[in-house]
Amino acid sequence: MKEQQASEIFLKYLKDGKNRITPERFEVLDSAIKYEGHFAADDLFLQMKREKSRVSRATVYNTLELLVQCELITKRNFGDNMTRYESTLKKQSHDHLICMDCGRIVEFINSKIKSLPEEISSELGFNIESYSFNIFARCKNTKTCKFNKEKNK
Repeated sequence: MKEQQASEIFLKYLKDGKNRITPERFEVLDSAIKYEGHFAADDLFLQMKREKSRVSRATVYNTLELLVQCELITKRNFGDNMTRYESTLKKQSHDHLICMDCGRIVEFINSKIKSLPEEISSELGFNIESYSFNIFARCKNTKTCKFNKEKNK
């Protein structure tokens, strides 16, 4: 899906829901789908401020929720009580491995895992809509891990 299609989807969603259509909301959309990797709402807000945006923090938070509802971005929680987002544009379905020590998030695709949700849903009499698979682990060598928060203090 291209950025233009994302704008069209968002515009239709806003109109259908009788939401206000503002340039600021489309600025948040543009920044969110261009953001590389996972981001918290404040990460996006700060990046937009660095780029001289005048969008308010509240607009960022509210628009992210609208973008989740119209499935242009996905909301993620990796067990640290922090909501993160990622764009669904140009993204294959993928899973996550999260280090419990340093917080590093590694995206991966595994064909064995990809087929499991469909098989399990079917066996239990469901039609799958979506799934989320996260593995929580620890870096094998925390002393040499460049992502280790304790080491880098």
